[in-house]
Amino acid sequence: MESKAAASVQGRSDVVPDTAGYQRRAPQDPNGIGKYYLNRQIAHVMGHEGAGWLERSNRQQQEGTDVLLRELQLRPTDVVADIGAGTGYFTFRISPMVPQGKVLAVDIQPEMIAALNKTKGQNAAANVEPVLGTVSNPNLPAQTVDLALIVDAYHEFDHPREMMRAIRNALKPGGRLALVEYRAEDSNVPIKRIHRMSEAQARREMEAVGLQFVENRTSLPQQHLLIFRRPQ
Repeated sequence: MESKAAASVQGRSDVVPDTAGYQRRAPQDPNGIGKYYLNRQIAHVMGHEGAGWLERSNRQQQEGTDVLLRELQLRPTDVVADIGAGTGYFTFRISPMVPQGKVLAVDIQPEMIAALNKTKGQNAAANVEPVLGTVSNPNLPAQTVDLALIVDAYHEFDHPREMMRAIRNALKPGGRLALVEYRAEDSNVPIKRIHRMSEAQARREMEAVGLQFVENRTSLPQQHLLIFRRPQ
């Protein structure tokens, strides 16, 4: 989700920095940034140059994206925040599922926002709203989101604690977070270890910002689908 291209917008964040749980030390993995959160090294980000990978033709087969969309159990009136929306792979599949709601497509890379706006026009997706966020704030109004979706992006957040505090605040009381990450527990998942997360680590990090664990839906072939909720 994050890239150097977005550095100029970092100062727009209104989230108070929170250093709890962070450490700086030598990278254990060269694909990490040398910054650790709750003992997990944060991964280097995939910039907009990797957009083609997001739209690869075999993504549905590899990740079961159609299954994921069903598992979200969306209502027609839901407001969904697609965090790290990228090219809008999920944004424009969710859009017709919430015809009386909307999709807030959040990314911090201006290039991705431009691509989202272009696709929005091509698809006449009036209920899609691209949102330029920062590395610590998705710039979403408080208590307006029914479901926040983060797919294969959270492990790359430079400021995961601040981002998740802001996302929690954007959720309505009782609103849900669907966190999708490649399974660290499964050695057969063909993704570098630093780009995978264990259920235990994900729960630790989400619970640290006040989100309640609901369940791990095990229907995806390679990823965790972890559901959390903002308390009422």
